[in-house]
Amino acid sequence: MNLVKINRFARWTSVILALAACAYSSGIIAAEYPARPLRLIVPYPPGGAADIVARITSQKLGAAFAITVVVDNRPGAGGNLGTDLVAKAAPDGYTLLIGNVGPLAINASLFAHLPYDPVTDFAPVSLLTIYPNMLVVHPALPARSVGELIAYIKTRPGQISYASAGTGSSTHLAAELLRSMAKIDIVHVPYKGGSQAIVDLMAGQVQLYFSSILGGLPHAKSGKLRALAVTAAKRSRAAPELPTIAESGFPGYEASNWVGLMVPAATPATVIVRLNREILRGFGSIDVQEKLVAQGGDPETGTPAAFTAYLKSEIAKWHRVIRDSGARAD
Repeated sequence: MNLVKINRFARWTSVILALAACAYSSGIIAAEYPARPLRLIVPYPPGGAADIVARITSQKLGAAFAITVVVDNRPGAGGNLGTDLVAKAAPDGYTLLIGNVGPLAINASLFAHLPYDPVTDFAPVSLLTIYPNMLVVHPALPARSVGELIAYIKTRPGQISYASAGTGSSTHLAAELLRSMAKIDIVHVPYKGGSQAIVDLMAGQVQLYFSSILGGLPHAKSGKLRALAVTAAKRSRAAPELPTIAESGFPGYEASNWVGLMVPAATPATVIVRLNREILRGFGSIDVQEKLVAQGGDPETGTPAAFTAYLKSEIAKWHRVIRDSGARAD
């Protein structure tokens, strides 16, 4: 064997040994995982929908793995700060993200620059919960369906106003998606949060709003507001009597606030599989299902591949809506 062949053989041998070492290391990680507490980053303050899902996730993973799962709330910049923290964490499965439609699907188009890439910097584990909004109107409007509302608005272009919880919020973009699909002329009135938006809607200062189910349903049941439809792809378990906007004449319409579990990119696939298996088991339990429905959510889990496809479709959809509406982060 000549010197060239010897060198070539040595190089290939080193490559094979390196690959074997990586495979062995990945196997060790999977066998031992998790060997210490997990850290679950929530990019929002305590008390909201994402935080509620995080507490459930922490409880279920902690029980399944017999370890501590620490919920770490890191709010700021519309969810970008906490999300970026996970993007830059070690890809070992010990730092997890409660991902949300805002920082993962909306903010890429809403903000001029993001410190992370929502697709390449993360590995999806599973979708967890979908929180639909509901279209509610002031009772004075003579509309009892989405079709009647659209017809009413079209006879009054620029005269009907809709509230939102802020520019770029899910309540804003849900209305913009309908405006685009229905080709209607409505006026945006942004608020700093949903509470005042609901108050002004009940007072007749604005005419319609895409409220959370938890926030709007009690007022609809009391007659102070009228609920017309929900924004998810299928009917909500929290309000099954309400049709979807998609089935009300606008097929393909979906504008939900969703929550999912992510890990940093390059996390071993074996770790992701273990996390996914426990998530499916935990979120399939009756106690979790009932708790989430009581909060206006619809439990929705699946494979990492399904979550990846859903994320990419959401990014593309909200990019079009934000571009056409001209929305920018406040």
